[in-house]
Amino acid sequence: MTQVRTFTVPRPLGERLAEQPVPTSTLVNSAIPRSIPEIPELTQQPKRPNSAPKLNGDYTRVPMATYHETKKEGGTTFSGQDKLPQLPIPDLAQSCRRYIEALRPLQSPRERAETQYAVDEFLKSDGPELQEKLKQYAQGKTSYIEQFWYDSYLNYDNPVVLNLNPFFLLEDDPTPARNNQVTRAASLVVSSLEFVRAVRKEELPPDKIKGNSLCMYQYSRLFGTARVPTEAGCQIEQDPESKHIVVMCHGQFYWFDVLDDNSDLIMSEKDISINLQTILDDAAQTPIQEAAKGALGVLSTENRKVWSGLRDVLTREPDSNNADSLGIVDTALFVLCLDYTEPPDAAALCQNMLCGTNEIEKGVQIGTCTNRWYDKLQIIVCKNGSAGINFEHTGVDGHTVLRFASDVYTDTILRFARTINGQAPTLWASTSPDPSKRDPESFGNVNTTPRKLEWDMIPELSIAVRFAETRLADLIGQNEFQCLEFGHYGKNFITSMGFSPDAFVQMAFQAAYYGLYGRVECTYEPAMTKVFLHGRTEAIRSASDESVDFVQTFWGDNPLEAKIDALKTACQKHVSTTRQCLQAQGCDRHLYALFCVWQRSMDDEFSSGIGSTGYSSPVDGYSEQGLSSPIGSQPTGSLDSVELKPSRERGYSTNSRSRDQNPLPLLFADPGWDKLNNTILSTSNCGNPALRHFGFGPTSGDGFGIGYIIKDEGLSICVSSKHRQTARFVDTLESYLLEIRRILRICNRKQATSKSTRAREAENAIHDAKPANRLKSRGRPITNVDLSRSYTGTTSPTNESSNFSEDDEIGGYGFFDAGMLLQALKARHVQFDAAETRASERAAVQARRRDVGKKLRLVEY
Repeated sequence: MTQVRTFTVPRPLGERLAEQPVPTSTLVNSAIPRSIPEIPELTQQPKRPNSAPKLNGDYTRVPMATYHETKKEGGTTFSGQDKLPQLPIPDLAQSCRRYIEALRPLQSPRERAETQYAVDEFLKSDGPELQEKLKQYAQGKTSYIEQFWYDSYLNYDNPVVLNLNPFFLLEDDPTPARNNQVTRAASLVVSSLEFVRAVRKEELPPDKIKGNSLCMYQYSRLFGTARVPTEAGCQIEQDPESKHIVVMCHGQFYWFDVLDDNSDLIMSEKDISINLQTILDDAAQTPIQEAAKGALGVLSTENRKVWSGLRDVLTREPDSNNADSLGIVDTALFVLCLDYTEPPDAAALCQNMLCGTNEIEKGVQIGTCTNRWYDKLQIIVCKNGSAGINFEHTGVDGHTVLRFASDVYTDTILRFARTINGQAPTLWASTSPDPSKRDPESFGNVNTTPRKLEWDMIPELSIAVRFAETRLADLIGQNEFQCLEFGHYGKNFITSMGFSPDAFVQMAFQAAYYGLYGRVECTYEPAMTKVFLHGRTEAIRSASDESVDFVQTFWGDNPLEAKIDALKTACQKHVSTTRQCLQAQGCDRHLYALFCVWQRSMDDEFSSGIGSTGYSSPVDGYSEQGLSSPIGSQPTGSLDSVELKPSRERGYSTNSRSRDQNPLPLLFADPGWDKLNNTILSTSNCGNPALRHFGFGPTSGDGFGIGYIIKDEGLSICVSSKHRQTARFVDTLESYLLEIRRILRICNRKQATSKSTRAREAENAIHDAKPANRLKSRGRPITNVDLSRSYTGTTSPTNESSNFSEDDEIGGYGFFDAGMLLQALKARHVQFDAAETRASERAAVQARRRDVGKKLRLVEY
C-alpha cells in the first residue's frame, strides 16, 4: 500500500464547544484584549491504534472557525486586528427605506404599493422585535452576519462547480521562454509557498485602502482547507500545519512535501520542476481513457449529499488506503492541476479555469473537467503555460484571493529578475534558506519524492465516477462563456471624462441589457466591508431610478448632452450607493440576518448561537489575514460571485406549531423579497494587471454572470449564462462602449482641445514673460489642428481629436441597431484601434514549439 500521511478524524463541534466554553464577558469589553481559547486537540493528539506509518506525525483537522492561531511576537499581518471596528447593525427603518428604493425600478406601481404596505406592517409588528433579537444574538460575536453567511454557503446542496467557485485567469509570464507548463507551474508553486510562509510567520503586510487597515482574517482560511460534505450540510476543515501539495494530472493524484516544520521551503524551483516532469511522464503511461474511469476528482462536482455518501464509502475503513488517500487530498496546502489541453482563445481558457473542458472520445470523458478537486484552492496550468486559480468561496472572498494571485504573479517575475541581478527587490520580509545549502537532516521527516495515490476502485466508486461525470458533462453543456477584451479605452479615459470607472462600467451593463431586451432587471455587485472585523461584502443594487432614466434617455432620440447628463446622474447615484455599502449600510445583509433570526426562532435553536455546520462564528478576532495588495485593486473589488439568496421556502420551520403561531413576516412573504433575491445580472469587479480575466457562473437560469477587470487602457469582461444569447449580449455591450465614447468625444471636443498640460502652461507663461531665446525660437510650432489630420500614432485619452463626419451628430440609435452599430463603429475606428496579435498569444505559439528540456530522472538530484 502506498505510504501516506495520516490524520485524526475531527471531533464533533458540539463536544469541543461543550468542553471549552468561552465566556462572553471577556469579549464585550473592547478595552480587554481578546483571549485565545486553547484547543486541547492541538496540543494533545489522540493516538490511533494500528495506524499507517506516520511520516510527519498525526494531523488534526479542526473546523476552521474554532481554530485560533496566537499572534506571533512582532508579527505584522494581524497587528491591526484589535483596532478594527465591529460590523455595525444598520438602523431598521433606514434598511427598509433602502430596500424599497432598491426595488422601485424593478416593480410596477401596484407592486410598489404592495411592498410599501408589507414594509409598513413589518416596521409596526415583527421588525422591531427581530431587530432586538439580532442585537442580543450579536453580543460577544465578531460579526452579526458571519454565522448566517457560512450557513447559507455550507447548506448549499447543489454542485459547487459553476455555482459557487469563481476563477482567476493569470496573465502569461512576461518571459516567453518560461511559458511552458513545467516551468510555469514550478514557478507558481514556489511563489505560492513563499506566500504561505509569509502568512504563517505573520510577515505578510496588512492590506490597506486609503490608509485604512483591512481585516486579514480570511488569509488563515486560504491554505490547507477543504469543504467537506456531511449529511447535515458541509463543513470547512483545515490542517493548519499542512506541508504537502497534491498534483493532479489526467485525473490521477500525486503528492509530495514542500515545507518543513518551520514552514520553510525544502525544495528549489528546479527540484519541483523535476517532480512535475516526473508526474507528467508517469501520468502519460496510463491511457487517458483508462485514467478517466478512476478520476475520483469528478466526485467533488456531485450534489453535496451524494458526495457525502460517497465520502462515507471512501472512509468506511478508517485506516484503509482510500481513507488515507482522501486525507492526503483534504489536508494539502492546495491542489496543482496540470492540464494536457491548450485552449485556443480567451473564452475557452475561462471555461477551462471555471469548470474544465467537456470532450468525449469513444464514449469516455477525456476533458479536463475530471482533472479537478473543487473542494479546495486549485492552481491550474495548461500545456502552453496559461495559468489560473479556482477557489472554494465559503471562507474567502475574491479580494483575498486577488492579493494571493497578485503577490504570486509578482514574485515569479522578481525571482526571475534576481537570477539576472541579485540586488533585485523581493516582496517578502524574509525568505526560506536555500534548500540546496541546508543539511538534509534539518528538513525533518519529509517525503520529497512524488507518490501516486492509487485508489481502490470498488464497484460503488466506479459507478459513482461514471454518473458524476455524465451529470457534470450535462452541467457544462448547459452553460456558455464569452469574453470581451476591450482595448479601445479603460480607466484612464473614463476618469478623464469625470466618471467613476466602476460606476461607468455598471451603467454599461444596464444600457446593454436594456438595449437588448428593453427592460431593467435586478443587478448585484458586491462591495467589500473588510474595514470591519471579519467583514465580507454588502450588496450594491446597481439598478436605480437614475439608471432607468439613463438607459431610456440613451436609447431614445435625445440630444447627446442629455444622454451624458443622465449618465453622470446615474453614475453619481451608483457612487453614493457604493459608499454606503462600503460602510456596511446597505439593506441586503441586514434584512437577511433578520430573516435568519426569525427562522432560527421558529426552530427553537436561536438561543444556542451555534450553527448546524462545522463553521461557527468565532468569538475572538485573531487568526486574521489581510489584504492591501501592493498592486492594488478597486475598492469594490471583493468577489462574491454567488449572492446570499434567501427564499420563503427556507424560512418555513419544520415545527408546524411554531409556524402557525408565528407566520412568516409580511416583508419576507412579499413578492418583492423574491424579486430582489433573484439576480439576473450578477456582476463583480475584481482584478489588477496580474489578471487577464476572472469570472463565475450565472446565479439564475435566466441571468448572466459578469466578472470584469478595469485596466488603465482596457476592460476585460467575462460573461456566462445558460445559453441566453451570451455572444449577442457581449456584442451589444461592446457597441455601447464604443458609442458612448463617440458621444463623449463630441460633447467634450471643445473642452479637450482647449486643455493644456502643465508643461504647456509653463511654456506659454515663459513666452509671455520673457523674450524668446534665439535658438529655442527656431522652427514652426505644430498645433493640435495639425494633429487632427494624422490617422496614425497614439492619442492621449484626454486629448483624443478625430476626423468625424457630420453624421456623427445623429443620435438615438434604436433597440435593434446595436448589432449593426457595433460593426459600423468598429470599421470607423479601425485607424485608431488596429488589431494586433496579443503578445501572450505569440509567446504561446513560441512556447509550443519549444522542447521542455532534458528529461531528468529523480535519482540525478
